[in-house]
Amino acid sequence: MDNAQIIATYETILAITGQMLQAARSNDWDYLMALEEDCRANVEKLMAANPAPLGGEYQQRKVAIIHKVLADDAEIRNITQPWMAHLQNVIGSIGCEKKLSQAYGFDGRS
Repeated sequence: MDNAQIIATYETILAITGQMLQAARSNDWDYLMALEEDCRANVEKLMAANPAPLGGEYQQRKVAIIHKVLADDAEIRNITQPWMAHLQNVIGSIGCEKKLSQAYGFDGRS
């Protein structure tokens, strides 16, 4: 991968994280997960290329992109963490209901 291709891949990652942030804001969890896979694939592509260190303007652009990606990631986490906690509570309460039903022989039919 040459410098331009490396920066293009970083910019693709930036675009994807921007879309991920919009998906999180819209509570579109399925789309967020699909985008997460796309992002992961691009990160793996960069890692597999084992690019040489960038210099000059390329390095500055890379740093700016990484800062924005990290900012988007932090905001995505701020949105998703409460949702994940809620989901864990729902799953936990379903598990408790199932255990109670099994303990008292209730099969869910009236």
